[in-house]
Amino acid sequence: MEIKEQLLDLKPYQPGKPIEEVKREFGLKKITKLASNENPYGCSEKAKQAIVTELNTLALYPDGYSTELRQTLSKHLGVEGSQIIFGNGSDEVIQIICRALLAPGKNTVMPTPSFPQYKHNAVIEGAEIREVELVNGEHNLPEMLASIDDNTQIVWICSPNNPTGTYVNKEKLLSFVSQVPEHVLIVLDEAYYEYVDADDYPETIELLSSYQNVVVLRTFSKAYGLASLRIGYGIGSSRLIGQIEPAREPFNTTRVAQAAANAAIGDQAFIQECVKKNKAGLAQFYSFCKEYDLSYYQSQGNFILIDFKQEGNQVFQYLLERGVIVRSGNALGFPTSVRITVGTEEQNSDIIRLLAEMLQSQKAKV
Repeated sequence: MEIKEQLLDLKPYQPGKPIEEVKREFGLKKITKLASNENPYGCSEKAKQAIVTELNTLALYPDGYSTELRQTLSKHLGVEGSQIIFGNGSDEVIQIICRALLAPGKNTVMPTPSFPQYKHNAVIEGAEIREVELVNGEHNLPEMLASIDDNTQIVWICSPNNPTGTYVNKEKLLSFVSQVPEHVLIVLDEAYYEYVDADDYPETIELLSSYQNVVVLRTFSKAYGLASLRIGYGIGSSRLIGQIEPAREPFNTTRVAQAAANAAIGDQAFIQECVKKNKAGLAQFYSFCKEYDLSYYQSQGNFILIDFKQEGNQVFQYLLERGVIVRSGNALGFPTSVRITVGTEEQNSDIIRLLAEMLQSQKAKV
């Protein structure tokens, strides 16, 4: 057998360390996971009830077109149902887009560091990857624009960006989109959209009526708290969505996921409460960073990237041995930083206490 050459050195996506593994490794009973940007408040009670109801239909295949969810979501977003494509998480929508558009001889432009699956899927399709370094944690849009040529198929914008939490404001985005050639698909990845509170954050769905080459990605994994059910979606023109639909696997979202997402949309009060608590949680971390003179990015997501001016792996390991799982910046393109998911007020206080103890101990040794 001859495996694709580009797969031989390609490493699979590395998620946050599993809770069960940490318990076994360190003999701990209580573990706090703040590594994967999950919602610490879980999901809506309405979604839970929908899941329980749907358990009676597990023997049946799901609706491959997600009709009921499509109707609810299209009404919520103010778009036509034909403008939506669903995926096994927005990760799969990224895969579908790459599968549909990329090939050897073509290229794709993306920011770096950012969400690694843009590059991962492009490598699998044999396309050329053109990465443009962030500047002060933000997209370098002029350089990304300059990297586009006749063979460019996709340009990726991650806003809020993972792992920095920074965003592209309305003025900059509109200027960028207006200059991208029509043959290039602009993918606006907005996995953390619900958490954004910046006044100048663009409402990108409004762009779809003017630009046929724009797709917006969102998910139910973050603010909606349905990460384990794996369901996300893309929104674009009906024509474009229809063209890439054949690259989507049949029955790629489950009955349970569809039912839960459908119910979750109807509980926006839950989302608003989570967003409010998340903002308060970020404030806890901002205060900590200022007290200890640590650099960080103002985040529009449910996470914060903090520069500890030491190996991120060391900070990661220190917390891990004390029952807290975070993400080391070594794997995220920020080797002296750590990315921490905003937890509950109690979880935030606990990790801040541990970090303060670590910094004070290190200072005492100097």
